[in-house]
Amino acid sequence: MDGKTFEYGVASTIDSDVIVCGGGVAGAMAAVAAARAGASVLLVERYGFLGGNATAGAIAQFNSWQTANGRRVVAGLADEVVSRLGRYGGAGQHATFVMSTGHRMDRVEYAPEVLKLVLDDMVQEAGVRALLHASVLDVDVTGRHIDCVRVLTKSGVIELRAQVLIDASGDIDALKRAGAAFLELDDGEALQPATMMFRFGPIDFARFDALSGAETAVLARRGFEEGRLARAALHSSRDPFTHDGWFNISRLAIDATDAMALGAAEIEGRRQAWKAAQYLRECVPGCTEGQLRAFATQVGVRETRRIVGDHVLTSEELLLPEQFPDAIAAGAYPIDIHPPAGGELRYEGLGADHAYQIPYRSLIPVGFDNALVVGRGVSATHSAHAAIRVMTISMAVGQAAGVAAAMAVRHHGDVRAVSIPALRERLLDEGAKLA
Repeated sequence: MDGKTFEYGVASTIDSDVIVCGGGVAGAMAAVAAARAGASVLLVERYGFLGGNATAGAIAQFNSWQTANGRRVVAGLADEVVSRLGRYGGAGQHATFVMSTGHRMDRVEYAPEVLKLVLDDMVQEAGVRALLHASVLDVDVTGRHIDCVRVLTKSGVIELRAQVLIDASGDIDALKRAGAAFLELDDGEALQPATMMFRFGPIDFARFDALSGAETAVLARRGFEEGRLARAALHSSRDPFTHDGWFNISRLAIDATDAMALGAAEIEGRRQAWKAAQYLRECVPGCTEGQLRAFATQVGVRETRRIVGDHVLTSEELLLPEQFPDAIAAGAYPIDIHPPAGGELRYEGLGADHAYQIPYRSLIPVGFDNALVVGRGVSATHSAHAAIRVMTISMAVGQAAGVAAAMAVRHHGDVRAVSIPALRERLLDEGAKLA
């Protein structure tokens, strides 16, 4: 590269009330919620399908719908996703599983390929226009207002104009190009590592699930110490259609906003998955007839950029829990930090009926009047992010942002002009949980 700036022409312009950049589950829920609330919505996604980490990353389970004693804290559109998955036969029932830490948690296992169909159905039925195979190129800003987003597509560069931008891109690429401020890591903190999910089978789940927590821990520790597992875990979820399982047992310490590092992680992730599959087959009861079936399309990224918002959510607020007057979603997932090295994780569990809230202000980036952030880039400290990053909570936050964006359209896109009581009332009417 010689540092030259290349000129490009704009092939076309698309206008809408709301642009959602990023079609993961948070962005998809935001788009659906905004469209159902009456806004015209354009959803931009770099792949040819929606779902993000839930499909391309093949996470294959939605965790932590309720407190430890069974009180539901996530519902609304997230419930609808699970219901629609069930109609396709692509999801199991809500069930309790035991984490490697010994803690119990509610989850729904699902088929990532079927989730693509479900999200297609939801956005199309809501009237959302989906612009797939499109990557954010640059953003125009006037003062505190985002004027347009330009995306690179097979048709050339397309200019997108809307009153409200929702950045759901995970790495918050649109707002990065707009010049937004991001939170820094504190001393001693590191970005959580990524994971390459892989599908392995067939598995004798009667035998595999019969392993005690102690037996699983010994096998996981042995695999890690022998260099065959990248972390000391045998965490998996079952594919609803087969006797296969999706395994989350790799560890890739990278900054996924670094293009070269991200590519290297994809290669290393596949290598780790292959080694782990051989260990499963040779050493883990119930897995002796299995083989590696598939890699996820991409590594699953836990953490990159986090926006500086009107409110920075902290782990102390989650652990109190702080009651926010502008709460727009709730969660009960623990503080779960994967270190970049070593076999273990830092896990801080919650009380039996402990749930926390996410305030609307943590979705609003400072310095901009017509933008919101959903997904893993919301305004939260490293440790608070480790709790609220999971997909169930992201779907709830996405729903809230979509409703808020549609309301903001009536105020020329000003997201701070949204009536918080009216927003909360609408979310409750739609079945969401706020506490």
